Amino acid sequence: MAIPQLVPSPSSTLTYRLSLSPNSSLNPTYRRLAKPSQSRTNNLAPSHRRKPNLLLCSTSSFSEKHYTGSPKSDDLVELPLFPLPLVLFPGAILPLQIFEFRYRMMMHTLLQTDLRFGVIYSDSATGTAEVGCVGEVIKHERLVDDRFFLICKGQERFRVVNLVRTKPYLVALVTWLEDRPSGDGDGNLEGLANEVETCMKDVIRLSNRLNGKPEKETQDLRRNLFPTPFSFFVGSTFEGAPREQQALLELEDTATRLKRERETLRNTLNYLTAASAVKDVFPSS
Repeated sequence: MAIPQLVPSPSSTLTYRLSLSPNSSLNPTYRRLAKPSQSRTNNLAPSHRRKPNLLLCSTSSFSEKHYTGSPKSDDLVELPLFPLPLVLFPGAILPLQIFEFRYRMMMHTLLQTDLRFGVIYSDSATGTAEVGCVGEVIKHERLVDDRFFLICKGQERFRVVNLVRTKPYLVALVTWLEDRPSGDGDGNLEGLANEVETCMKDVIRLSNRLNGKPEKETQDLRRNLFPTPFSFFVGSTFEGAPREQQALLELEDTATRLKRERETLRNTLNYLTAASAVKDVFPSS
């Protein structure tokens, strides 16, 4: 399946948006949460596979350690859902601001239980997806007006089986989603992951050049991650293309996910190479 060229924005260099030490205060730029429409909350449907025309590469403060204590995939549990116009991946860090009344109610409940809820992609065009990722609250701050600042970490993926209720907020019966054993051996998966890392480094290098930034050696992007969590990390960097991110999140095969990411990055690299050549010929343009 061919993916069209993805055009990077001027901010497409890989940079950390959030870095928290154990003693740091909760002061990142939080995502303000839009109120989901009623049609979205009552219409759980797979997202369209329309290809994006924009790719923003920026890290999601991805944790070096990937959550490995996933429940069994045949378990069915009730999970409160938070529809958002973004995609959370396992291992990624997501800062949020909770201000809407029903989700403040949800937070009060979560603070007395296990601090876990489902983040699920939703937009006005495609409705709410069937596959999402558990967000675990790892740090929170409650303000005097009852708003909450949260730092959440992506955990296991899930698939919605049925809605339990829609008010005051969505609660669904979900089953856990795990990658199936791949036909590619461990060696092939490692090779794919290394190819994807190389493509990412090339994209960063050319992006920096086009934006007039120093071309210095790119950091180690894998940071000893195994292929599966690394594939989630790569997907988390495609911030400007949430529908492509959702398609990657829903894949149940690590090799397929890495191959799709490699193709996306190569298309982006082709664009950047052409743009760099034009800039060399016409430096003032």
